[in-house]
Order: sequence, then structure tokens, then C-alpha cells
Amino acid sequence: MDISSYQIRRCENPECGLRFPLVDNNPNGDRCPICLGTTRLVLEGMLEGVPFSAERSRPRVPLEGLLDNIRSAWNVGSIFRTSDGIGLRRLHLCGITPTPEIESVVKTALGAERFIPWTYSRDALQSAISLRAAGYQLWALEQDPRADPIESISVLDRQDPAVLIVGNEITGVDPELMECCDRIIHLPMHGSKRSINVAVAFGIAAHHLSLKMAKN
Repeated sequence: MDISSYQIRRCENPECGLRFPLVDNNPNGDRCPICLGTTRLVLEGMLEGVPFSAERSRPRVPLEGLLDNIRSAWNVGSIFRTSDGIGLRRLHLCGITPTPEIESVVKTALGAERFIPWTYSRDALQSAISLRAAGYQLWALEQDPRADPIESISVLDRQDPAVLIVGNEITGVDPELMECCDRIIHLPMHGSKRSINVAVAFGIAAHHLSLKMAKN
């Protein structure tokens, strides 16, 4: 069921005081989701617009994604949603990567799985070899000594379709798969951790590459 309106409510329990948004079908009614205390209405609003753009005829960028053994269905759903927003053409799901046949993927994708075509293969390496034979450039997103920082990428030719490859949350992109790639890129890190969540990293890199293609 589409949700068209929402409320902002505040818990009246002085030991709680939670301020939170409330939409239809909330399992606790208008009770506080933390302490189940009574709440008061602060304001009401309408959810403007539609969940998907009417500009469906806009051409998508010649960029696709390959997910090499992603474990989390939540990450996969998030990548579907990001891919649709950016305008990617297709996702290739490989190995243990959950597909949109899994409820958790659909829940996180928020309907984007209906607009992004996808394929499934048990072997990411074989998928990559086939894509390269079909004329695709292969770009691996990975922290690797050979990797170039993503900001070093200049304008890309829209005539050369590309596939952005991301790997498992723990082990990363399969080393043999990286050997097949035309280029390895990375997101420079400035904190204590060497990497960020794979769905976030994919979104940053895919958006950057799509902008470089759009400028050409």
C-alpha cells in the first residue's frame, strides 16, 4: 500500500521524550516505539512526489555492475536502488550473491529491482570473461597496490561500455577476477578503517563513473 502522509510525534514520557516519524500501518499504533508510552502529535505532512521518476525514457549510461559473492541481501538491495537512481543498465549477480527472488533484497531495493535487469551466474570469473569478450571494459573496485584513486579517472567514452566489479564484504574481489580487469580503482580512505561498506562504495564509484560518461 502506498503511503501518502506522515506524522511527527513526541513521546510524553519524561524519561523518554523520543521524537519520531509515524506512517500508516505502524504495529504500535501511535505508541512510542521505545517505551510504548503515549505520544502527542507535533506536525503532519504529505509525502510529495512519486517513488519513481516519470523520466523513464532517459537513456541509461553504458555502465553495468558485477557483484562477486556479496553476502548481504541488504547490500544487494541497496545496490539495486542505487543503480536505478544513477541509471545503470544492468547488474550481474554471481556466486552466493542473493538475487531479487529473496525477500530481503526486495525490501531494501524498494521496487528498484523491477527496473534494473539482472543476470545470475555461479561463477563470477566466467561471467567477467564473457563480458570482456562482448566488448566491455572491466573495472574492479578494490584496495590493491595496483589500484588508481578514483579521482584520477578522466572523461570516459560512452561508446565503450564498462562493468564496475565489487567483491565479497570480507575477502573482496576474487584475485583471478582482478587479473581479467582493464583497471583497478579504489576510494582513498582517511580514517582508521581501510574500506567502507560495499554498497556505499559501489554507489560512490558508480556515480563518479556515470558522471564522467555523461560529460562526454
